[in-house]
Amino acid sequence: MTIQTIASGAARSLLALLLSCSLLHAQDSSPEAEAAEPPPDPVWMAAMQAMVAGPNTVDLIDQAHFAVPEGYGFVPRAQAKPLMEKMGNQTDERFLGLVFPMQDGASWFVSIDYEPSGYVKDDDAKHWDADELLESLKQGTEQANEHRESVGVPPIEVTRWVETPAYDAASHRLVWSAEAREKGGNDPDPTINYNTYVLGREGYISMNLITSASHIEEDKPAAHELLAAVGFVDGKRYEDFNASTDKVAAYGLAALVGGIAAKKLGLLAMAAAFFAKFAKLIIVGVAAFGGAVAKFFRRKPAQEG
Repeated sequence: MTIQTIASGAARSLLALLLSCSLLHAQDSSPEAEAAEPPPDPVWMAAMQAMVAGPNTVDLIDQAHFAVPEGYGFVPRAQAKPLMEKMGNQTDERFLGLVFPMQDGASWFVSIDYEPSGYVKDDDAKHWDADELLESLKQGTEQANEHRESVGVPPIEVTRWVETPAYDAASHRLVWSAEAREKGGNDPDPTINYNTYVLGREGYISMNLITSASHIEEDKPAAHELLAAVGFVDGKRYEDFNASTDKVAAYGLAALVGGIAAKKLGLLAMAAAFFAKFAKLIIVGVAAFGGAVAKFFRRKPAQEG
């Protein structure tokens, strides 16, 4: 697949902008231009070149299919892993890739993971209490802060639900979101993790949209559209569970909102901060032509007009 094919229809996407940066740099090789335009970062370029633009379908290992909708781009694990590291976040074998928007005004990304936990029983969803779940998330976040501080990462605190946990028993999908701020800090527009899950026979896929408090309401529909685009393959679906042979997870559905979720909550918040900072640096001096990149990029005055 050529770069042109991959980037088709993505002129306004965050990653496609990097291609224009590369082309502009190649077309003007004067000393003045070279001084004004930093070379495109190879990690970002590799991610852009590997991006699968929707509509298209990709496999999520041997577990599920992801029908990438039109207006979105999926970066596979091989290229997304070093990109996450650039953003300050570590990944492991559970990480499957990243999704980026191609719409004007969008400024978020989605991290996709598969957790081979075993079959997660969802009985507790019938009886859970949102206040108790929030307290559990706060406590788990506080416990995880010890590790964050030990590696030089500022501690965070969970302040409120952005969306209370909601589970659809028919589709086996869970959605919840909490606000996480730097502990004791002044953060007028904190990062928001909008967490979505779909359960399968042997584990679950999580799709976590990373955005900000000021944009969460407009970004929610994208998270739901992407969640609906994931489906487990035959034999791996939740309803394919065999009680006599299959592994059952050591925890129930509520754990995906409580302590287990707390560790990742802070990591992705950190990734969002690094993402914004790094993206600004690599596009200095390039005319940003899409509303989707306005939050991340700036232009030199000399380049404007």
